Formats: sequence, structure tokens, C-alpha cells
Amino acid sequence: MEISSNGKPIYFNLGFNPLLNLIEKNNYSQVFVLVDEHTSELCLPILRDGLGDFQNYSIIETQAGEQHKTIDFCIGIWNTLLDFNADRKSLLINLGGGVVTDMGGFIAATFKRGIDFVNIPTTLLSQVDASVGGKTGIDLDENKNMIGTFSIPEAVFIESEFLETLPKREILSGFAEIIKHGLIADDVLFDQILNSNLESIHPDLIIKSVTIKNKIVEHDPKEKGLRKILNFGHTIGHAIETYSLQNDPQPLNHGEAIVVGMLCEAYISTVVNKLTPEELNIIVDFLLKIYPKYSLEENAFDQILLTLAYDKKNENHQLMFSLLNRIGDCDFNINVSNELIIESLNFYQDLK
Repeated sequence: MEISSNGKPIYFNLGFNPLLNLIEKNNYSQVFVLVDEHTSELCLPILRDGLGDFQNYSIIETQAGEQHKTIDFCIGIWNTLLDFNADRKSLLINLGGGVVTDMGGFIAATFKRGIDFVNIPTTLLSQVDASVGGKTGIDLDENKNMIGTFSIPEAVFIESEFLETLPKREILSGFAEIIKHGLIADDVLFDQILNSNLESIHPDLIIKSVTIKNKIVEHDPKEKGLRKILNFGHTIGHAIETYSLQNDPQPLNHGEAIVVGMLCEAYISTVVNKLTPEELNIIVDFLLKIYPKYSLEENAFDQILLTLAYDKKNENHQLMFSLLNRIGDCDFNINVSNELIIESLNFYQDLK
């Protein structure tokens, strides 16, 4: 199927003929495909097969991982585009996970004041989150997505075939975002999630998840109001992710960190919002059944609070959270104290 996002198409399992049509229609001077070392090996052959006889594109490869989503890597890719004599009629196709689509979108939005780009997300996480909604960005030191733009891709291609290249841990990372969409906006979807088969994520779950995010984004494209509910779990979750990247030999991935954030912020929702203890227990039992418990030492709390102080969602030097009213409904712009954040971290630590 196909849906529209701010006037641009998102294609679900329709192959790459629409991409060929887009390239022909816009008569691009050059086409570039941005990959990392993993998608170059595992996903580029799928795209090549899908494009058939059209092979008139250049490959740009970057390194995989959040630690490489920096201005230094952008500079390298901008220079590569210059070396290829790329002009403003060029097209950049971002083939990869959230790092590739976030960074590639930012590179395209800023190169020569903007060239067209297309997202082909190859992980479940990027299919249901990073590639949809028009956010591009890179990290500034350890602060996630501090530099970026709102820029809409010319098209997004979501193909289930790419998910077959992923280990189960990466599938679960993306599944965390599907869970979030159910918690913040659709209790029926959350009920489906409770009974889903984690060995094979059904395409309907992906379509419903993307449709929820897209509806929110179309209502509030620049995150002035309603779109902030998409940040549920991401305030504490991003701080946990940063802490883990800095301190753990095998750090949490994005989805695993967001699960910690959702559990902490669900607890906070019972204290300062309307989520009931019974609903909190449903959320806790389900998430701990799927995701491993993260051992967070109390001496990490100060570092987490320091990271939160630089969170881009803060307003007037206050920590602003999106918190649940109930399963399927969420509020935003709720100020939460440091003391309650620490209380939520202790709550998480005490879970069995």
C-alpha cells in the first residue's frame, strides 16, 4: 500500500518501480546511494535487484553506529559529493538504519542549500521511526540529534525483505517503537502487540505504527505541540543510551534504552498524571518479559541528570516530559523534578 506524508509518498512492500519513476520524472543529474558497511553487504544487493537495468548511481559508504553520526563524518560525505561534482539536481538515496537516514537526510538538506533525498530504511527501528516524519540530525558530542533540520524525503520505501537481514536483537529494538506508538495513541494496537509473534513482525503492525506516527507528524510537523507525545520514553531513554555508550563495553541499542525510559516514565505517569497502577503493571510485565533488565548503578544517576539538563526538549531550563494518561493516550509538556526522575530510576532498579 501507499500513504502520503506531508504530500510525499510512503510505499509499503511495493518494490522499487516507484523509485525508478521518481528518478525519470525529476531527471536527476546524478544519483548517489549512501550506505554503511553492513547495508553495503546485506541490503545493497536487494536494491540493485529491485532497480533492474538502472545502475547509473554512485555508492558512498560510511561507518555504522551512532558514534559516527557526527559533523566529521558529514564533512567527509560532503567532500565526496564535491569530488563527484554533485549539483543541486542530484538525488541522495539513504539505504540503512536510523543513523544513515538521520545523517543522510541532514547531509542532503544542507548540501548546496538542499538536494532531494529518498529514505530506504533497512531496520525495523528506522522503518517505524527514524525514516518517517522529516527529522534529520546528527549528534553533538554525546548529545543526541542536537544539530538537524526538518526536511521531508521525496519518498520512503518500506520493504519487509530487508528485515530478514537483521538479528533478533535489532528486531526487538525497532519493536520498542511500535510498542511506544500503541502506548501513546492506540490501545487497540497495544492489545495486538501483547499477542504478537516476535519471531516474525507482521507487516500490518508496521503499517499501523507508521500510520500513527504519520498522522501525528502531519498534525504538527515542527513539533510545537502534539508531536511531542512521540518523545514518550525518549527523555530518560536518550540519557540512558548516552550513559551506556560512554560506559559499557557492549552498550544498549536505541530500543533497549527506550524501554528503560518507557518504564521510568510510565512510573512517573502514575505519580503526576493519570496512568493507573494496574496499567503500569501491564506495561512492566510485558516489557520485562521481552527485554533484558539493564543494571544501572546509583552512581550513574548524576551523569544521567547532567545529560538530561542538555536535552533539546527542555524549555526555560525545565525538564519537559510526555507522560501517559492511560494506555493509548498521552500528554506533553509536563515538568518533572530531578527528585522524581531519581525516584523513577530507583523504581526501575527494584524491578524483578
